[in-house]
Amino acid sequence: MKVRIDTDRCQGHTLCSMIAPESFVLNDIDGHAAVVAEDVPKEYEGQVREAAQSCPEQAIVIDGTQ
Repeated sequence: MKVRIDTDRCQGHTLCSMIAPESFVLNDIDGHAAVVAEDVPKEYEGQVREAAQSCPEQAIVIDGTQ
């Protein structure tokens, strides 16, 4: 699966990096998220899905879900 952040929606709540720290990093200045790698390793897919569901702004976009 692939993941990306909709930068227009992200407000820097930081939940994604708390739930899936291997997949999301935060900007040191404004706290907005970025993905570590667009292609998510299988072992982190559950965390990324949980992060997407937990995002208050629905800024995490997942492609290739099953």
